Amino acid sequence: MRLPLIMIAVASIVCGAIDFGIYKSLVHFKCGNSTKRGYCVFSVIVWVIFLLAILVPKKDIGNDGLVVIMWMLFSVLSIYVAKLLFLLFSLICSIFVKSKNCLIAPCIIALSSLGLLLYSSAVTPYQINVSNIDIEFDNLPKAFDNYKIVQFSDLHLGSYISGSTFIDELVDSINAQNANITVFTGDIVNRQSNEMAVYTECLKKLCSPDGVFSVLGNHDYGDYMHWESEGMKKLDVESLVSMQQRMNWTILNNSHTIIRNGNDSIALIGVENWGDPPFKMYADLSSSYPNLNDSTFKILLSHNPAHWDAEIIDKTNIALTLSGHTHAMQCAFNIFGKYISPAVFRYSRWSGLYTNQEKQYLYVNSGIGEVAIPARIGVKPEITVITLHCKE
Repeated sequence: MRLPLIMIAVASIVCGAIDFGIYKSLVHFKCGNSTKRGYCVFSVIVWVIFLLAILVPKKDIGNDGLVVIMWMLFSVLSIYVAKLLFLLFSLICSIFVKSKNCLIAPCIIALSSLGLLLYSSAVTPYQINVSNIDIEFDNLPKAFDNYKIVQFSDLHLGSYISGSTFIDELVDSINAQNANITVFTGDIVNRQSNEMAVYTECLKKLCSPDGVFSVLGNHDYGDYMHWESEGMKKLDVESLVSMQQRMNWTILNNSHTIIRNGNDSIALIGVENWGDPPFKMYADLSSSYPNLNDSTFKILLSHNPAHWDAEIIDKTNIALTLSGHTHAMQCAFNIFGKYISPAVFRYSRWSGLYTNQEKQYLYVNSGIGEVAIPARIGVKPEITVITLHCKE
């Protein structure tokens, strides 16, 4: 209960200050009593929606209820972003004039922000972006020169309307890349395995010559649900794994496989979720592969990019790590060619390609689905196509 109380306290201070400022602006511009009363009633309704969304016990409701809460929170967020912009621009206007006609510009700006946020929830989450990445390696076997990997991550199937045709479009887009191998780096559901049941036949159509491989993410263990017993939770995880296996996906749970091409081979390693707080720890890299510093070219699938700093670089010679998890916080802005995201306050590696002095590489995929809010503000669903090259 502590986190909701903190959230309510912070929201009360910030949003209360915004509402008070707007009310003072309405008084300053001599708006009618009906306008001021209407604003107060509207604000109370928004506050009730926010309190309901925060206080409802999330672990005890079904997935449909969780989706409703996501939309409630996003609606409140959108309204207060618009209110904040209205307040800022009305304050600027108040310096120069007291006529209420001056409020037209702040109203247009606030409504425009609502439109952009609506676009980010209704359009952007369905605009697939294909990122093409080329990486050169000193130790890549010759037979794997121009080897193509397609990565996708963080489906969060429970956030979609049941039977969404978007998943069909996603599968077609992935298959169209004609990659040698397809990998999924975790979080296929939000909370429980039945979220993916309706999509298994569609996801089964994913195909690559060297197979489709996956790992589990923090949302795939049932830790966000209230279970009657640990046994039921364990059965649900087993069901999720079984469904992926029936889709002809190979789950690498702290294990590895060898991919061969002629006389050459590379190792594909997969670990369960690396749980930095507050997420549980399931990863066991040491048991996933016999010698993490041998001469074999190695690729690692690990859901959380924090694992790269904690156990990969400077401790192993794993050449390439593929992760997801961050979603780039589902919010990023391109400012003069450089992407800026609030994700920087939570993750040191939050999107794109990273490397260290030893030329080990990490790629963080921005994911497909959404959690918390049903929107992607400047962050399109990402398919990553990574082509490996031998360094000349």
